[in-house]
Amino acid sequence: MTIPAVLFGILISTLYGAAFHLWRGGNLSKLSLYIIASWIGFWVGHGMGGWMGVSFLDLGPLHLGTATMGSLLFIWMASLLEQRRDDE
Repeated sequence: MTIPAVLFGILISTLYGAAFHLWRGGNLSKLSLYIIASWIGFWVGHGMGGWMGVSFLDLGPLHLGTATMGSLLFIWMASLLEQRRDDE
């Protein structure tokens, strides 16, 4: 994994979290939650894509397809957990 690929992954996953926050709204803590969840999900998805040998939208050494799916899944789960916490 090259340094530019890592930086690009951080940039893309940050954009996913920020876009979700723009769509759903909320305060600064929710923005932080979505970005951190997106980072974790992105790298978990990237790792799973490499481990399973899935080559879906690969961009250099980055498994962008599975990383995107992981990022979106983690953002969605964080959103659900945040909603449950707000309801209580």
